[in-house]
Amino acid sequence: MPTFTTTAPATPEGLRERLFKAGYIADEDLASLIWMGLTLERPLLLEGEAGVGKTAIASACARALNRPLLRLQCYEGLDLSQSVYEWNYSRQLLEIRLAEAGQGDRAALRDNLFTEEFLLQRPLLQAIRSPQPCVLLIDEIDRADEAFEAFLLEVLSEYQVSIPEIGTLKALSRPLVILTSNGTRDLSDALRRRCLFHYVDYPSLARETQIVRTLVPEAATRLVEEAVAFVQRLRKEDLDKIPGVAETLDWVRILFHLGFGELPVDHLLLVPTLAALLKTRADRWQVTPERVAKLIDGPRIAQDVGVAGAMK
Repeated sequence: MPTFTTTAPATPEGLRERLFKAGYIADEDLASLIWMGLTLERPLLLEGEAGVGKTAIASACARALNRPLLRLQCYEGLDLSQSVYEWNYSRQLLEIRLAEAGQGDRAALRDNLFTEEFLLQRPLLQAIRSPQPCVLLIDEIDRADEAFEAFLLEVLSEYQVSIPEIGTLKALSRPLVILTSNGTRDLSDALRRRCLFHYVDYPSLARETQIVRTLVPEAATRLVEEAVAFVQRLRKEDLDKIPGVAETLDWVRILFHLGFGELPVDHLLLVPTLAALLKTRADRWQVTPERVAKLIDGPRIAQDVGVAGAMK
């Protein structure tokens, strides 16, 4: 991995180049958003369908900025003990027993029992108490309860955490905070106001082709172009789970390892490989071999007709 400093590049284009060297192809809007988040020290809210690569953005930022990545996966029922801190009760109990056995200072123990020394730091507290700036990924915030979302406001606004037994712990460094949402529920206006917002959509044909060429350079150019075009058309079908960029990459890698330099004329050869793209039983039933043939041959026939007409 290239060596970078943890400071923000002077321009969005400089950040875009770093992301590219780190293996992520960002468009101008996304690079500008991340640069603004670094410059203003504001959280980023990335919203979009599952599979568009929101989580990968955080990983790429960590590599590009040479920062550690801390991840908090949100779910229903997430509370402070899993996300912020909890007391190390077993260690506290051990200290109490040592003091009772005459091996510790009881008076000092009363004063020190509830201090940072006995805290188990979870991702949110780790991020703001880290001496080195990090990237904090709060993944799928829309899956967490509204009560947890309300607690986040203090962390995102002041970069501090209030602990009743200790008081307020302020940040030693300010992380780049990236929140992702699949839109399963509406987020509060208060949370949105504290963030810079970007909607992450499925990439265009040209950009997805560039992504696959960069990350699967061993695959033939024609195979990449035809495979990406097929996935782009497949996304327009009425599917339960639309394949994302990660699925496209997996499919192209499978086709390459099977020895294909282009999509085969015998479409039945492709049917087993669709396990990389279609993730539900209903979708597998819907995309029949006949449908695969139409998605591939229809555009090919139209292209051939267009070429023939141009030659006349």
